[in-house]
Amino acid sequence: MKMERSIGYRYIIMLLGLALFICAGITNGSSVRSTGEQPGKSAEVPAEWIIQWRQEPPEAFLAESRIVRQYPASHVTVALPLPELGEEEWLAHWKGSPLVESISPNQKVKVARTPNDPLLPNQHYLKQIRAEEAWDVVTGSDLVIAVVDTGVDLTHPDLKDKLVPGINLIENGTYPDDDNGHGTNVAGVIAAAADNDKGTAGLLWNARIMPIKALEADGNGDEDKLGEGIRYAIHNGARIVVLSLGLNKQSAYMEQVVAEAELAGVLLVAASGNEGDAVKYPAAYDTVLAVGGVGADNMRDPLSNYGPELDIVAPWVVFTTVRGGAYEYRDGTSMAAPQAAAAAALAWATHPSLSPVELRNLMKQTAQDIGPAGWDQETGYGLLRVDRAVREELKRDIYEPNNRQNAAKPISSNKSITAYLEPGDEDWFYWEAPYDGYAQYKLTGAAVDMTVAHVTEGGTEEAELPNPTGNPIPVKKGRHYVRITGTGSSAYSFKVNFRIYEDPFEDNDRQYKAYMLPSRSQLLVGTFSHNQDQDWFSLPVDQPGTLRLKVTPDTSRMDPVLTFLKKGGKELVIDHNGDGELESYQAEVTPGLYYIRVSNLASYTYPIVGEYILDIHLATTYEDPYEPNNKSYQATTLVPDENYLGVIDPDTDVDWYRFKLEGESNIHLEFNLFPDSDAVNLQLLDGTLKEIQMPVSPVDKNSWGSNLTLPAGTYYIKAFSTAGVRQQLYSLELHVDRLVEGFADIYGHWAEPVLSSLVRKGYINGYGGGNLYPDRPITRAEAAAMLDRALRLQDGIAPGFGDLPQEHWAYPAVARLYKAGIVRGVTATSFAPDRSITRMEMLNMLASATGKRGASGFGPPFPDVNESYWGASVLRQMKDEGWAEGYPDGTFRPERSATRAEWMHLAARMLKL
Repeated sequence: MKMERSIGYRYIIMLLGLALFICAGITNGSSVRSTGEQPGKSAEVPAEWIIQWRQEPPEAFLAESRIVRQYPASHVTVALPLPELGEEEWLAHWKGSPLVESISPNQKVKVARTPNDPLLPNQHYLKQIRAEEAWDVVTGSDLVIAVVDTGVDLTHPDLKDKLVPGINLIENGTYPDDDNGHGTNVAGVIAAAADNDKGTAGLLWNARIMPIKALEADGNGDEDKLGEGIRYAIHNGARIVVLSLGLNKQSAYMEQVVAEAELAGVLLVAASGNEGDAVKYPAAYDTVLAVGGVGADNMRDPLSNYGPELDIVAPWVVFTTVRGGAYEYRDGTSMAAPQAAAAAALAWATHPSLSPVELRNLMKQTAQDIGPAGWDQETGYGLLRVDRAVREELKRDIYEPNNRQNAAKPISSNKSITAYLEPGDEDWFYWEAPYDGYAQYKLTGAAVDMTVAHVTEGGTEEAELPNPTGNPIPVKKGRHYVRITGTGSSAYSFKVNFRIYEDPFEDNDRQYKAYMLPSRSQLLVGTFSHNQDQDWFSLPVDQPGTLRLKVTPDTSRMDPVLTFLKKGGKELVIDHNGDGELESYQAEVTPGLYYIRVSNLASYTYPIVGEYILDIHLATTYEDPYEPNNKSYQATTLVPDENYLGVIDPDTDVDWYRFKLEGESNIHLEFNLFPDSDAVNLQLLDGTLKEIQMPVSPVDKNSWGSNLTLPAGTYYIKAFSTAGVRQQLYSLELHVDRLVEGFADIYGHWAEPVLSSLVRKGYINGYGGGNLYPDRPITRAEAAAMLDRALRLQDGIAPGFGDLPQEHWAYPAVARLYKAGIVRGVTATSFAPDRSITRMEMLNMLASATGKRGASGFGPPFPDVNESYWGASVLRQMKDEGWAEGYPDGTFRPERSATRAEWMHLAARMLKL
């Protein structure tokens, strides 16, 4: 009761103060800003407009416009319609013109607004996300933001006036006070009172925080309390819920809670997690904004969780409120998520009509791309940019332009996207399969009939699926393309659901279906590919010995459990560790049949995108199948990439092996000992039996590898004991990469003669690690660099491409080719140096370099190229002269990406290199 009274008096004093302030404002003729006010934003439509042209402005535009300023070098005009013309019609006409890249209002710029909080200089992250520029537009929001966490310090001077009633789910009937500190950290990032000459500034100068205590004092809690905390927020007026916490596994319960929030129009924002592993739940759910963390250099912090569910990133380190009225530096995705939540509240203040899914799209659209172009697993759509989120309007389709394969936009394999299909348009996307498995494409919300086509990286259409579809498509690990077409224009939602492959031991979900293993040591890779998947194996043991088992998951979404028993015996369950951690067991065994089961935590039955490795070490009495090989003339011939199991017994035993190299080669030797031991060593010798020193790198506790380059010749390997041992089992494997001109991936390639010649003459370079990657798509920058070296042009001119600064490695080559008229940009201001070139672009560039301008004729040059195609005349001439070659089926596939080998082969022929 005492707390309630003090709060009531405070509100009365605040109201009286506000009334006096308003009166003073009216008396002085000044305006008063509300919490959601947008400073500097006029109610009138801006009179001037910035037009970015694809080329010079046409005469028709100049005749009906008043030109304010022009920037011919960048094809930019600042203008407004003549007084007798309607601005609406003028804008509609020129926005629809194919000559126009973009039209936007000419906004007024002023110095960014900065609060007077004394600790603001410690809040470096605010500059990184451009908070001060956002505050020029809007400083607060009247939305309620729920912080489901450890509670909040209810008396902190920078927070106490920002709180609305919450709930304590740990101790019913008590206030949601913070007994850990984490929730107070989170709340301060969002809502620490700003411009009050005290402490720090929250992203929201005026905010309403609903503290919900769902975690214990040690920072841990139960899933049911987390779920009920979210439901409390939904039912008590919160519009945003920030969740700086997480679980490794999905559940039907939490899926239902998250769905309720979306239905109620409540935005959920969650931290991705801090283990450098898979994105945690609830951040990984489809309708939750998942936030990772980056350093001041905009690089993902090594501990920030990442993967296909990641949406955006925000700064990892913050300076914020702590319990007891103090302030400190804190880090983690727990501190990144509240930045995104506060930014979303500011964006909602300037875009109040947006739904949660539209608001998530706006946050993605306005993020600053800091990784590979488009979405990526490390940084999602990019760095949170509050200034853009509050200023920019949501685009109808944030993925355009993407109307051909080499302009496809990257998307996640686990979260929905929303886009818009124009009449006659097609939308291209690509996604990365982390393993072999199955893809299920789901397209919803379309008002017209749409078709989804699954296309390989090489341009081959593998499946065309009418909407709606749920048919799984087998996919290999790597990149896959999707083309969406329709009968008309419509918005739509699209999602790629990926399911990992079934391991080769299925169906082995029951003991009586156990997969029979050979009686030896071995490594198995398994998966949990379906609901309630568990893998049973049977292992016959013929002789007494020691059996060691170890199961290692590659994802924190697995919590592996080992079960071990002898036929007819009692089960032993091994589950000592937690999520993402290995389990191991060692036992003395006697002859008989043993069963091994690998399963996930019993309470978790969902499929997992991830693999486990089951390491079985069986140490019994062994016989060496390669004996006698005690002398060099008895050496066993090693076949590359085959595994050789040998035994050193007795301790005076020596095992000899031999291999022959036909040319200079990179070799990799891998040597394993079972069980762990350092009692056996290897020597590498040349044909005269002179020892060659081998650099050694440990692979794990009981194995090592060696990489070295050797000339052609015969070589020997000698395995011998370094201490008195008996029955020491080992494995030996040799891998050979034949080198051509110093590269390990040219030998045997269809273009080997041309590639080796070009390397020798200095026309082409490889990548680090001794690889040329001939089958990788060639980028526009790489093609320009090689063409420039071949043509030996002397000087160039500034091409004026915004994405090709002078310090770019390919800038001099592009400048010279641009002056010669051989290359152009993809737009007037963009060269897209890292985009792959198509087969048609390859032909066109080389045609320009050799003075070919195209040939007229009748009929299409190839069945899949019609006469209206932009490159048809050049393609016809190149085909007639024998330069353009199609595929066995007669097609040319002009929009397929050209490989480095294709480019080099054709360039060498046409330029006579």
